[in-house]
Amino acid sequence: MSDDPDPEGANASAETVEWPVSLEGVTESVVTTLGPNGRWNAAALGLFAGDPVTATTWGNTRTRRNFHRRSEGYVQFTVDPVDFVDAALTIRELEEPVLESADAWARVRVERIDSGTEGETRWEEWQLRPVESEIVSETVPTVDRGFGAVIEATVAASRLGVEGYDEGQLRDRLEYCASVVDRAGSPREREALERVREYAAW
Repeated sequence: MSDDPDPEGANASAETVEWPVSLEGVTESVVTTLGPNGRWNAAALGLFAGDPVTATTWGNTRTRRNFHRRSEGYVQFTVDPVDFVDAALTIRELEEPVLESADAWARVRVERIDSGTEGETRWEEWQLRPVESEIVSETVPTVDRGFGAVIEATVAASRLGVEGYDEGQLRDRLEYCASVVDRAGSPREREALERVREYAAW
């Protein structure tokens, strides 16, 4: 892995490689991007399947600014609910680009392909092309309602206070997600939900 990606240098000519996982629909991931302080900012990023794969940043986030600054980042696939919540709802900065919990990752080259405004929020659409990837561990897939509910709670929590979203509906969704985690979640998923409550003042 490169600790100091340089889109203007030799890395810029690297050929595209395959994604380490099969992408369909919208896949939730964690992306790390190198900031001007030399630390890796972790954030949630939804990947839209296609050729190329695309993602959208909303507002003036660290991910957006670092994409503009560096033109690349590390997309990671993790099923650790706490890592995902921390990335989605807090400012989390790391010494290394890849999470310890990542089951697979891809270093991607990014290019802005569209932009616009929805309400008062500016959005930018990016294409992502992997130039390096690794599968760290392979597991037998299982269906986990608790993990799915944590992800949905994170999405709802991130929209609280955002113009265009109904606050009551979002809070109802959060309560439903909490009930699923209470019934079907693991201890790690319950910890993640408590972080959602803390970070979102919900």
